[in-house]
Amino acid sequence: MPNPRILVLYAHPAPHRSRINRRLADAARSLDGVLVHDLYETYPDFFIDVAREQALLEQAELVVFLHPIRWYSMPSLLKEWVDSVLLPGWAYGPDVTTLRGKGYWLVVTTGSPEDSYQPGERHGQPFEAFLPPFEQTARLCGMDWLAPHILHGANSASIEAIDTHVAAFHARLEQFLDTTPKDPHGI
Repeated sequence: MPNPRILVLYAHPAPHRSRINRRLADAARSLDGVLVHDLYETYPDFFIDVAREQALLEQAELVVFLHPIRWYSMPSLLKEWVDSVLLPGWAYGPDVTTLRGKGYWLVVTTGSPEDSYQPGERHGQPFEAFLPPFEQTARLCGMDWLAPHILHGANSASIEAIDTHVAAFHARLEQFLDTTPKDPHGI
């Protein structure tokens, strides 16, 4: 696909067991202008082709980080991708503008229900307390942080809740694609 406007970095270490992330990736694949880049399929050995990944990022106007939350963070291959690809002097630093103004959209699932993310409950604090590393990555690179699309309780979500979540994701991607190029706030 020549110059997709949206790059979806799909990072699920066990996609065959995914009830939701796989459906989200499939919904994104159905749209022209979207490239779903399955990192675990592309890099099963964790050896990242940095030049290729940077070229994909340069072409995109919106980068979607699609993955399950693992230990309050991203899956290990996506962390390796961030460490390898978002290099100083290319992704951030004085006078670096490579990613400036591109949208950063976090699309994630959690295994626990939302009410377990509060004081006195299993995770002890609101889910938003775990977002600063993602937000800071976007900020450091000059990217525009967009409100995350989160489905809590993925392990027990009803088919109706999953269908609604996937449809909302698809609609937001379509809305972005319908906006003027270089306007990441369209979603």
